[in-house]
Amino acid sequence: MKIAMVGSGYVGLVSGACFADFGHDVVCIDKDQSKIDALHDGIMPIYEPGLAELVGTNVKASRLSFTTDLAEGIKGAQAIFIAVGTPSRRGDGHADLSFVHAVAREVGENLANDAVVVTKSTVPVGTGDEVERILKDSGTAHNFAVVSNPEFLREGAAIGDFKRPDRIVIGAESDFGRDVMREVYRPLFLNESPILFTSRRSAELIKYAANAFLATKITFINEMADLCEKVGANVQDVSRGIGSDNRIGPKFLNAGPGYGGSCFPKDTLALLKTAEDYESPVRIVEAVVKTNDTRKRAMGRKVVDALGGPKKARGKKVALLGLTFKPNTDDMRDSPAIAIAQTLHDAGVSVAAYDPEGMDVAAPLMPEVSMTDSPYAAIEGADAVAIVTEWDAFRALDLGRVKELANAPVLVDLRNIYQPDDVRAAGFEYSSIGRA
Repeated sequence: MKIAMVGSGYVGLVSGACFADFGHDVVCIDKDQSKIDALHDGIMPIYEPGLAELVGTNVKASRLSFTTDLAEGIKGAQAIFIAVGTPSRRGDGHADLSFVHAVAREVGENLANDAVVVTKSTVPVGTGDEVERILKDSGTAHNFAVVSNPEFLREGAAIGDFKRPDRIVIGAESDFGRDVMREVYRPLFLNESPILFTSRRSAELIKYAANAFLATKITFINEMADLCEKVGANVQDVSRGIGSDNRIGPKFLNAGPGYGGSCFPKDTLALLKTAEDYESPVRIVEAVVKTNDTRKRAMGRKVVDALGGPKKARGKKVALLGLTFKPNTDDMRDSPAIAIAQTLHDAGVSVAAYDPEGMDVAAPLMPEVSMTDSPYAAIEGADAVAIVTEWDAFRALDLGRVKELANAPVLVDLRNIYQPDDVRAAGFEYSSIGRA
């Protein structure tokens, strides 16, 4: 089957490469000529473990190609995926659907055969109806169906998630749409991956509801961590205790500095706006968004406190280890590190930082931060070290060397990757999340 993937960003490129690896003939389409040129040269626009190798293998096998020509790229494709960005719209927080609508319009004007048009982008309820209207208004003479097929990819583990999914959600209103999508995902039948067929609007809402629920779990355990610190409990014990209940589950119960990334912040906000439009408020999600936003600066104040408080912190230096919102990605979108660094800067603290993959993206977002070429370079002369992102490279730091390089042996572990007794035995003042 020929598949066209319109949009060669995170979702489009990972999905396109994986579909090609299944044996489909995939064309990835993007308006950005420089991105397409780079892909032709084997240069990935994002960091995702294993992606460069997967792309290279399938390009070599002639199953994966790249172009800026949408009309040529969709010719003969039985499934045309829309995988463009839907960022929060400036001013009101609604999802910006201008890219989705523009692609639908161009697809309608250039459709050369019967095809299923699939919204892979995360879109609010009712977007598929609008895409269908745009395609009809284009005057195409070919039969088409509009399907919703939301993605559930975790950055840093996207290829595995795509190939071994918990579920595949397909929102279709016609047999034509369902039949084509069965063929698209037929290679996964061998893995017995469950396919959930729903209405189109249900599929659109499933994506937002899933992300809002996961964001709620993260925010809940973060608030429990704050309570643990007050009452003398250990949030890791609490997490294990409640996560062992199979009605709750252990995932997304690791306390930390708050969620960020490409999905949770914008998707929770878009869900709030949809609920507002339909006069059906979701108060829990409202509280989650507000609590998560305030937590990030609170973590900055936690580091200031480790320096002795606002008066003593001024003029001191902090080493931030980890800048991306999670490990194994270069994604800086809504990363807690941004708010933490700004809070430290506002307190008169200088900041040096190191991240294994994110510094090129982080530098323009954090002009007040000095980027270094290693964790130890960031630590040199620091009055405190703060671990913000749990990269593997930070899990076994040479604490003796850290102590020698730093001005003061102060470690603030915002991801709880060290054992308190071990760090204190090494002579450090140590603070973490939710552990008295």
